[in-house]
Parts: sequence; structure tokens; C-alpha cells
Amino acid sequence: MSPRSADPKKLEKLLDYNFEDRHLLSSALTHASIQAAQRKGRDDNERLEFLGDRVLGLSISALLMKHFPDAREGDLARRYNRLVRRKMCAEVAGDLGLGPFLILSAGEERSGGRRKSTILANAMEALLGAIFLDGGYDQADRVIFKLWSSKLLLDGVVQLDAKTALQEWAQGNGYELPVYETLDRKGPDHEPLFVTEVSVKTVGTGQGEGTSKRAAEQRAAQALLISVKVWNNE
Repeated sequence: MSPRSADPKKLEKLLDYNFEDRHLLSSALTHASIQAAQRKGRDDNERLEFLGDRVLGLSISALLMKHFPDAREGDLARRYNRLVRRKMCAEVAGDLGLGPFLILSAGEERSGGRRKSTILANAMEALLGAIFLDGGYDQADRVIFKLWSSKLLLDGVVQLDAKTALQEWAQGNGYELPVYETLDRKGPDHEPLFVTEVSVKTVGTGQGEGTSKRAAEQRAAQALLISVKVWNNE
């Protein structure tokens, strides 16, 4: 690796994934500017980037289908394009702190290659491709959810299904599952208004109103997600 590249074992800890094939990890981090890569026994990451782009697309498509069961194709496509575009891949790479781990030529190093969005986006996709080859789709899918979930949660137009998001957040942080209780039912039979409270033990509660129990539960879950700062209040 180049002298300024960070220890890739630290990257594995950030990913919560350990490679069986170290060559795949090295290749995913190697930029094409290393022209002597083949002689050094190291491939660059262009082929892995091609694969990782497809793995990311499949994983994000499945996530959207799961979390937005009522969304039309056009809405799914809009969300998909936002989540898989190069700008988002570079943003995720920045959140991960991928730059210091890249293997660059001296010239690319001097020109600030570790901060270039195109290089970061390509390396992020290559890393996903490498995980897919090393550990299979389930491992790649898990890592993608880990890295992209906050982007899914903070979708600015229609947020991720609040009940699903709250349940996954609670499970992921070791809390008990959310419990929903209908506190009140107002209005006439043809136009009811339900008041619901959700509670997560040791975390807190949230309340919501809706014209159906499901809608009230969704708003209660959203209120709790906002109160614990998992969702923003936009």
C-alpha cells in the first residue's frame, strides 16, 4: 500500500465485516492511477466498481420494495435514483471515512485524490463488489443497510414507514419491541379519529392521531423517532 494509506483492518471494523480474501479488499481500495498494479500483484478497483454498482442497485431496490409497499413505480424510481447516484455513494464513503484507506499513485495523492467525490464513489461501489464476492449477497446487503439506512430514514419527501423504522431501530439498539395502545376513539362512526400511544421500554413514548388505527400508530411511531432524534422534524 502507499505510505499514507491507513491500515485496512480499521476499515473492516468500521464496516463490521472481515474479509477472507485480503486481495479483494486491497483491489477495492486501489485506484487505477497505480499503473504498475499488475506487476505488484494488485488489481485496481474498476471491475469491482462495475459489480458493486449492480449489487447496490439490487439491495436498494429490495429495501425500497420492503419499506414502501404502497409506493408507485415512479416514486420508487425517484428514491432509487437518489440513493444509488454517485453523489450519494461519495457521501456514504465520506461518512465512513473511506478516503484514508485508498491506495493512490503519488500524483493522485498530491492532487487531493482522497477527497475527490468521483474516486470516493467508485471506491465505495468497488468495496461493495468485493464484499459480495468474498461473503455473498447477504453480507453485502447487510453492510449496505448499515451504511445507507440513515439516508433512507431521512428521505425528505415521504419518510420510511415509521413503524418499521422504529422496530428496526429498537432491535438494532438492543431495546424491547415497541408496544402500541389505542388511548381514545373520537368522532362519528363514518369519520373516526383514533389517538394512539407507542412506548419503547427505557426509551420513551410517542402519541399520534389518525383516521384509522394504522395511521395513528404510524404518527405515534414518527413522534417517538423524532423525539429520540432518529428522524428530523422537517
